[in-house]
Amino acid sequence: MAETKQQLKGLSNDEVIQSRAKYGSNSIAHQDKNNFFTSLIEMVKEPMFLLLVIATSIYFITGDFGNGIFMAVAIVIVSTISLYQESKSRNAIESLKKLSQPKSKVIRNCEIMEIPSEEIVMGDLIQTEEGTFIPADGIIIQSNDFSINESILTGESLAVFKNETSENKQVFLGTIATSGLAICEVTAIGNQTKLGKIGKSLETIIEEKTPLQLQIGNFVKKMSLIGLVIFGIVWAINYYNSDDVLDSLLKALTLAMSIIPEEIPVAFTTFMALGAWRLMNMGIIAKQTKTVETLGSATVICTDKTGTITENKMSLAQWYTFSSNEISNPKEILNSKEQELVTLSMWASEPIPFDAMEIALHEAYSKLESIDERPNFKLIHEYPLSGKPPMMTHVFESQNGTRIIAAKGAPEALIACSNLSEKETQRILTAMTTMAEEGFRVLGVGVAEFSGTDYPKKQQDFSFHFKGLVAFYDPPKENIKAVFDTFYKAGIQVKIVTGDNAVTTATIAKQIGFQNAKKTLNGDELMAMDEATLKEKVMETTIFTRMFPEAKLKIIKALKDNNQIVAMTGDGVNDGPALKSAHIGIAMGKKGTEIAKQAANLILVDDDFSKMIDAIAMGRKIYSNLKKAIQYIISIHIPIIMIVFIPLALGWIYPNIFSPVHVIFLEIIMGPTCSIIYENEPMERNLMLLKPRPFTNTFFNLKEIAISIIQGIIITIGLLFVYRYCVADNCSESVTRTTVFLTLIASNIFLTLTNRSFYYSIFTTLGYKNNLVLLIIGLTILITALLLFIPLFAHFFQFESVSGLQMGLSILVGFVSVLWIEIYKWFKRQNHK
Repeated sequence: MAETKQQLKGLSNDEVIQSRAKYGSNSIAHQDKNNFFTSLIEMVKEPMFLLLVIATSIYFITGDFGNGIFMAVAIVIVSTISLYQESKSRNAIESLKKLSQPKSKVIRNCEIMEIPSEEIVMGDLIQTEEGTFIPADGIIIQSNDFSINESILTGESLAVFKNETSENKQVFLGTIATSGLAICEVTAIGNQTKLGKIGKSLETIIEEKTPLQLQIGNFVKKMSLIGLVIFGIVWAINYYNSDDVLDSLLKALTLAMSIIPEEIPVAFTTFMALGAWRLMNMGIIAKQTKTVETLGSATVICTDKTGTITENKMSLAQWYTFSSNEISNPKEILNSKEQELVTLSMWASEPIPFDAMEIALHEAYSKLESIDERPNFKLIHEYPLSGKPPMMTHVFESQNGTRIIAAKGAPEALIACSNLSEKETQRILTAMTTMAEEGFRVLGVGVAEFSGTDYPKKQQDFSFHFKGLVAFYDPPKENIKAVFDTFYKAGIQVKIVTGDNAVTTATIAKQIGFQNAKKTLNGDELMAMDEATLKEKVMETTIFTRMFPEAKLKIIKALKDNNQIVAMTGDGVNDGPALKSAHIGIAMGKKGTEIAKQAANLILVDDDFSKMIDAIAMGRKIYSNLKKAIQYIISIHIPIIMIVFIPLALGWIYPNIFSPVHVIFLEIIMGPTCSIIYENEPMERNLMLLKPRPFTNTFFNLKEIAISIIQGIIITIGLLFVYRYCVADNCSESVTRTTVFLTLIASNIFLTLTNRSFYYSIFTTLGYKNNLVLLIIGLTILITALLLFIPLFAHFFQFESVSGLQMGLSILVGFVSVLWIEIYKWFKRQNHK
């Protein structure tokens, strides 16, 4: 196989260009949606948009063209901001989709290369191996014990074995290679494939709403209903006072606008989409934006050992020959028994190795002084990695009929299939423990004899001669100790879940300062436990060894039963179910199989596990900043609602201090404040020293929201004080309106600054790097100054020049009604100390 594959040239660059020009690209074309039009329809259905349109219409009907034109311009501004934020979110999600597209191996210009599956063309030679999706329809031209799951087309879940001599040697887009390896020539791409013609979409993931999305949706609905009731009351009071239907309706609409917190869902969507985009720039692909919300809640990370904790750079470190009962280190010249052991371990590997250990074995064989026999032998039968613990067997035959049946796998698996005495078994286990205590990964090697083609159904039915052990060293990653220390400080438990044995894993764990490395459990012990025992045991155990898919699933289920939010890393076919079951499945971008990547929520592009710190920190930061934005929205909405409602309900001298133009102006200021400033806020320095927030926690329980309500009420008291002060000072309605409006703007600016942290003081947060704070506050002050000092605008908003004293009073009241929270923060810091 190794020789014949090298003869396959594949397409040249020119042939690829010609094929693409003739047959197109390998993508299933769906009916293109007009995203702009869809967003427009969604926006038009929003309550705030409808209220704006009604208010604008009333102004035009009553002949108030000035206010009508302003409201029409406001509609355009609000719509533009909304559509811009929507497109920004959509573009971030589209970028993520492109990055998470599967890749495929093709042979071109005599070389194997990895390309996005969409770039495959007709006539390409694709190499597909265990754990990959078939990226196009094709015909098998070479294969090794290749089987495929075609359930997406046939509904039949059992794997089908196929090779180049089969009657049916076709492979189809969307099916999954379950074992072996095959090289296929592409016969159909994109819409011309069998799946394309059926019209099935491979995008089977449906975006379900997360608990937080549902809470936000319910909160906005409740506020809208409250708004509707108060709207009715205000309309009735105004109509009773004025007998004017349209005027009273307009005044009621003012209140309705102030009640609906339409910025909250917009803020949620923007924060999540931009969070996913920021993660993407760090080399972390979040396939669904909702994953970002879950990240900050992770309480347990289950990580595999090889390639996550270790470098996945295997080198042959030692071997043990059974016949001589000796452990040896690599050397220039090997004796005949050692040569035999290395040779058999190579024959037990894939002819085209892609696993790090098998690559090391092929390299060791290449260095032997004996003749390279690989071109003279052909793989005629194969037993893929299976069993508990696992092993694999290959049957090779030369042209003259010489047969080699070689197996490698967990030493316990080979011992079980070999006729060994108790004393011999003990000798092997002693050698294995000695190697494992060095932190080496140990495999047993055996050879069997069999004639004929009626092979046993299971490889374990062969009678093997145990030949020895081969040990590999895979050094821990340099930064892994610091990574684990960060997780521990953040209150996140780390558990190692590996197929390796307990001694090797515990040795590596000790080398990296892993906590509680002695608490181990193997797969068979775990499966024998009842649910209640496992639920208790899973929390105290830190290392799970000799794991297999069913055992991994049981670990995740037991952790979930303990109300843990579980993140799980994986890269193999067998990791798929566990990755799917975990709250956060994490696949490796380079060494991960396509099955693992499809099942996972996150893909670490560079296989760098330390990026999980960035991902969790980003999750926490986004949640924290979104919470600040929503608390800000609630706090600032309360005074707007109250200053519109209280003077009217209590029959004060100026009952309608604000009109729709004032409310919509405030909405234009508040929207960008919450979405732009708070989304761009840096992470607070104590965020990764806090325990993960329970996923069940909401924004909207009394404890969390009380502080925002109190903030809103105190700002309201400040506004009402200014109102009553102006009335007592015999100020006109215009002066009173101006002074109250200025107080509200000042309160808004101070609120923006204080709510940047509910722990650190405003003096600390002023040092946070966020250039948008100065920009947005500067713009707010500039626009407010224009409204006051340019006569045209002042007349339009019914403002009047105010004295320095009144202006000073507005700023002072705004300052006092917001800055009291600094005392609350001070007490909070003292209690924490």
